[in-house]
Amino acid sequence: MKVEWSTFYQRIIEATGETITMVILTLILGSILGILVGLALFVSRQGNILENRFLYGLLNLIINVVRPIPFIVFLVFLMPITRIVMGTTIGVGAAVFPMAIMATFSVARIVEQNLLSIDPGVIEAAKAMGASPFQIVFTVLIPEALGPLILGLTFVTVSLIDFSAVAGYVGGGGLGHIAITYGYQRFDTSVMVVTVIVLILLVQIAQWLGNTLSKKIMRR
Repeated sequence: MKVEWSTFYQRIIEATGETITMVILTLILGSILGILVGLALFVSRQGNILENRFLYGLLNLIINVVRPIPFIVFLVFLMPITRIVMGTTIGVGAAVFPMAIMATFSVARIVEQNLLSIDPGVIEAAKAMGASPFQIVFTVLIPEALGPLILGLTFVTVSLIDFSAVAGYVGGGGLGHIAITYGYQRFDTSVMVVTVIVLILLVQIAQWLGNTLSKKIMRR
């Protein structure tokens, strides 16, 4: 049964809002946690300002284990925990939980790699001036890596749009749910085309915003 577009467009608008909500909430949670984990990874590396081989090894192991897992597999694997934490495995909130966990480890690795690109001489100069590890992190490391970090977060945002579509396959809502329920299962090509176009537009907007913000920061 084909959809009636005279009324169905409202459902597309609602689903787009759900997708944007999922992405924004996940990006906020994943960025906060990911930056903290990434900073912990960097400062605890061998020879760094707060060297801790056990902490670095543990965090590095967790990231290396979680990141390669396809999101659809991770989503299904985490369902029992999602049900305990969120009370359900259906809806936007239930989708944000596993998305935020996956985003945290992706952001953490990006943060670590960006911090590694900072000239060690900058850190040594800060140490020579008597800066504490806390001051080095927040007045030297983060400002130096901010521009490239935003580019990295832009990449993560694009991935989250993809994750949100995958989450729709198991009842996460959003455009993915529309594409599967009304497009794929009902063999309605028009729904598939529209949802794909909207997803492409969301990706282009996210990429443009990230590139623009990053350029402004790196010019300062």
